[in-house]
Amino acid sequence: MTSKKRTINCLIFLSVAVFFLLQVLNAQTYRWQMAVRYKMNVDFFVEKNQYRAIQALTIINNSPDTLNEIFYHLYFNAFQPGSDMDIKSLLIEDPDPRVGSRISRLKEDEMGYIKPGKISQKGKKLDFEIEGTIMKVNLQNPILPHDSSIITMKYSAQVPLQIRRTGRNNKEGVDYSMAQWYPKLCNYDEQGWHTDPYIGREFYAPWGDYDVQIRIAGNYIVAAT
Repeated sequence: MTSKKRTINCLIFLSVAVFFLLQVLNAQTYRWQMAVRYKMNVDFFVEKNQYRAIQALTIINNSPDTLNEIFYHLYFNAFQPGSDMDIKSLLIEDPDPRVGSRISRLKEDEMGYIKPGKISQKGKKLDFEIEGTIMKVNLQNPILPHDSSIITMKYSAQVPLQIRRTGRNNKEGVDYSMAQWYPKLCNYDEQGWHTDPYIGREFYAPWGDYDVQIRIAGNYIVAAT
């Protein structure tokens, strides 16, 4: 084999090798997921079916992006007349029989809500806006890739009469069924923030750790899972 032919064969081999190497690298998508740590202190007032809480949320940004804003789910806001869930249940032909027109008939002391008060980051008050079950918070200090920040929030809430699996006074005799009862960080992934409003199903969220203290009347038994 001549030197010229050997050179051509080597170039062909290298080209094929580079092609397959690029295919392998493209197939190995870089994956990451956010992480959170919730620390919550809750005072529960059973005579009013309400509670107040302070939440310190550590957000660990494992993404390659800088976060200038964050979003929360406020699920209890769905259980009040005029909510997206209420309107959907009134308009569709085959509503969930557990819901139907029940939300539209809730009185002020029967509806659910989560009302954030002061939200802060490193002692600085943050601006926020709420639309239905979603809250947007503008950060004073952006959270850089692979960095973390603590967001502190004070809020008040009211437990609605049970609609679906959340609420008070269910058929099994449980006074409070508290699913999705706290301001919950929306998930951020390769597609961005997932800020779907709550109209029937909950949405996935970052995995995390929870440190929760609940003060409630002594004749109550608190269970968690």
